[in-house]
Amino acid sequence: MKNDWARLLLLLLLITAVTLLTLYRDVLYSSRIEALLSDAGSSAPFWFILMYACASVFFLPGSVLTLLGGALFGPYWGTLYNLTAATLGAMLSFLIARYLAADWVARKAGGRLQKLMLGVETEGWRFVAFTRLVPLFPFNLLNYALGLTRIRFAEYSLATFICMLPGAIAYTTLGYLGREAATGGEDLIQKALLALALLASVLFLPRLIKHLRKADLITIHELKQRLDTDPQLLLLDVRTAADYVGEQGHIAGSLLIPLEQLEQRLDELKDYRDKPVITICRTDRKSAQAARLLTQQGFSHVRIARMGMTDWIKQGFEIEQTQPLQE
Repeated sequence: MKNDWARLLLLLLLITAVTLLTLYRDVLYSSRIEALLSDAGSSAPFWFILMYACASVFFLPGSVLTLLGGALFGPYWGTLYNLTAATLGAMLSFLIARYLAADWVARKAGGRLQKLMLGVETEGWRFVAFTRLVPLFPFNLLNYALGLTRIRFAEYSLATFICMLPGAIAYTTLGYLGREAATGGEDLIQKALLALALLASVLFLPRLIKHLRKADLITIHELKQRLDTDPQLLLLDVRTAADYVGEQGHIAGSLLIPLEQLEQRLDELKDYRDKPVITICRTDRKSAQAARLLTQQGFSHVRIARMGMTDWIKQGFEIEQTQPLQE
């Protein structure tokens, strides 16, 4: 009971702080911040990191502070301070969400929300890495949302720190260049070209990550060939038992372990840790989640059947509708 009251009080304080800071955002995001840090002397980096971390917790946009970090501390130290502060803010938001609401969400989540959370948790640090590398997701909101999942805190923190580095370098450099332009610094054109190159590389990351995420896919024709020639191959079907014997049926010789049971039944697959495994489902969404889970658990040769049973049937290959094969 005391814990519930403590959580409620902390939540009310957080809401109040966010409301007040939102109302007075214009005051906070002004030259007063720069003046305050300029007067802080050698302790300026400490106060800057603290201010930035708190801004992340209270949903204030960090882009202005990132640019300011570059302007005040230069491209090198500014990147370090910006990255450290943003990571600390992300960690604090994650812990607040996990402490305040994770249990309640776990009890109330059902249907699509539960499946979404399962997918995020299955990807683990890979999902965190993707969202940090691709600057399309709202940073502050994402920190809290990920705290509601069961992603391990250490994985979340490390992936956040490493994968925010490209963006931190690019935006810090832009802030530094803004100051250089205002003060007439040397080699401005070269520095501007460097900043644009860094920014372009950050914007190119979504395409690169998308390509890398498809690297483990195998076409249905390749799958058919592998099944005909590789006796050591395990075809792991991760659909439900009803789907396995339903309208789409399944591929002869495949092993059924539903995705929702996979983590608990990994011991059944211990003989395949160093052998080829191909996951399959109706399309390739569940099978991709299963492949990531297996890879995380040390399975070294995991591939995903592109478009799964849907494409298998489309190609006219044979199916069965018998009871599931057991190990």
